[in-house]
Amino acid sequence: MSLENTTDSAAPIAPLPESISATSVASEPAVPAAPPDDYQEEPRGAIAEWTITILLLLFLTTTLVQAFVIPTGSMEDTLLIGDHLLVDKLAYAPAGPVSKYLLPYRPVKRGDIIVFRFPVDIKQTFVKRCMGVPGDRIRIVNKQVYLNGVKLDEPYKVHKTDYFDSYRDNFPGEPNVSVESGAMDMLQHHVVNGELVVPPNYYFAMGDNRDSSLDSRYWGFVPRENIVGKPLIVYWSYDAPTDQLQDSGISVAHVFDLVKNFFPKTRWKRTFMLIHGYPIQ
Repeated sequence: MSLENTTDSAAPIAPLPESISATSVASEPAVPAAPPDDYQEEPRGAIAEWTITILLLLFLTTTLVQAFVIPTGSMEDTLLIGDHLLVDKLAYAPAGPVSKYLLPYRPVKRGDIIVFRFPVDIKQTFVKRCMGVPGDRIRIVNKQVYLNGVKLDEPYKVHKTDYFDSYRDNFPGEPNVSVESGAMDMLQHHVVNGELVVPPNYYFAMGDNRDSSLDSRYWGFVPRENIVGKPLIVYWSYDAPTDQLQDSGISVAHVFDLVKNFFPKTRWKRTFMLIHGYPIQ
């Protein structure tokens, strides 16, 4: 299954076109995003991560873990086009009376990379970074994100254009492109004093490739029930074009490409790379 990582010309799980651009400009120094006290993946240290990964690989079922491929570039340079991922579907599952003591359940936190069903079309699966949890206030000024009044330092984000977009880079504001109904509702009912306020049971998500990401700015909040899990590991990364990764099947062109270029186009350094969120306070 493909995970939507949108770019200007790409579409969703299969694809979803994306567009827009930016370059971060900020006069005042950024406030370092020090790890908050409550942001801990206690059960998920390095040894625990590998233990869980091995167990999931040994007892692979769609109930516990699911394989996805990234077809587009909205999460660059954290996740690349052609990254094949295993997604941990237990991480955010509701804890039972007994299982909560045995399994590493935890709430969705700011900075987590999340996999979720696209609110506009739940047949599509997206991957983005959670930038806001219920109650958070979000504002973007000239590409710089402010969370609850604090200017964020975001080492994971990239800007690949050199101009400012009036909506994308200064948010919330008046859309200058067509946006989904969920985004219009968000802008009409959840903006207070120029800041977007995340409502209960919803999350605000953006791609790390900020200038080319179709994200919450364009379709609205992510409902909690839509969140499937978190990417756990890149088990294989192959430098293939988006059009070969968007179809649910395997195209003839992709098969020929694999036969001819498997070794030179495999990104060996990314093989078995664990995927982690970044603590945002």
